[in-house]
Amino acid sequence: MDKRKTDSKRQPNGKQSSPSRRSEGRPALKPNVKGSKMTSVTDRSARESTSKPFVVQEPMELLPFLLKNITSGGRNAIKSMLGRGQISVNGKVVTAFNYQLQVGQTVTLSKDKVVEMPPLIGLTILHEDEDLIIVVKDAGLLSIASDKETDLTAYRQLTAHVRASGNEYNRIFVVHRLDRDTSGVMMFAKSEEIQQQLQNSWQETVKERTYVALVEGMVKKPEGTINSWLKESKTLKMYSSHYPNDGLHAITHYKVIQSNKNFSLLEVSLETGRKNQIRVHMEDIGHPIVNDKKYGSKSKAINRLGLHARVLSFVHPRTGALLKFETEIPKMFLNPFREGFLVK
Repeated sequence: MDKRKTDSKRQPNGKQSSPSRRSEGRPALKPNVKGSKMTSVTDRSARESTSKPFVVQEPMELLPFLLKNITSGGRNAIKSMLGRGQISVNGKVVTAFNYQLQVGQTVTLSKDKVVEMPPLIGLTILHEDEDLIIVVKDAGLLSIASDKETDLTAYRQLTAHVRASGNEYNRIFVVHRLDRDTSGVMMFAKSEEIQQQLQNSWQETVKERTYVALVEGMVKKPEGTINSWLKESKTLKMYSSHYPNDGLHAITHYKVIQSNKNFSLLEVSLETGRKNQIRVHMEDIGHPIVNDKKYGSKSKAINRLGLHARVLSFVHPRTGALLKFETEIPKMFLNPFREGFLVK
């Protein structure tokens, strides 16, 4: 995970556009249209939507709050209202059912204001509040634009997402990045203030960053720590220096989850967050990540890079609450350990 400070003036701010091309060999990204289908709501729910606003008396997520305060229509009807942009918090449309409400906020239901949120391609929103958006990024999707490709990125799509609430000046800010071919949990800020606060206190704020890595060969030590200084070559490839203090210090911890003679599945925790850190360190110990040609892999056991950011836990910069977001191990990472799997 490469935590670089982002010059917001250089970020793309146009509307989302369709990808002009997709690199050969990368998995296709599919639209995430969950919750976007237009569904009718009961008349009684519509009548309730014109009633007085609800004032939040205790912190809770938006969906439980709505279920508690709306006496009819049911869970599915309320989710439909969220998906259609009929729920506002302090005057701003909110579509995330797990939006974290704070004491004193006002929740309003509307039967008239309908916002169609743009479908997300290769992204799923796990959490959204006034300061942050936490997403799961699929392998193959850029975090932000590169010099070679400026179309489909997580940044552009989430910018379109926040602007769909009605304010064309809404923006998001990159807090950290994942490599294009790495999947998993990412965090974006909704203001430059929050972005800078997170980046300046990253080591103290982030309590856990855990990846799963599918690597070549049987890793014999059940756990270990890799410690080196990373530098970047003229060809933009990271490598470990043989000299102490020559480069950026990088520390990676790993534990073996499962292994056979051909592959190992590792739980990898970062103590530092350098560019391509895990990929370099796996190559250093002689077990490159599957399908990572750049760092020594010869295996094509799966049709993507065998690296997934599984867990992100951090202290919320405004509320001080400890948040943890955990995803499942990608199923294809487990295929090499099933009986009858053909080694590639």
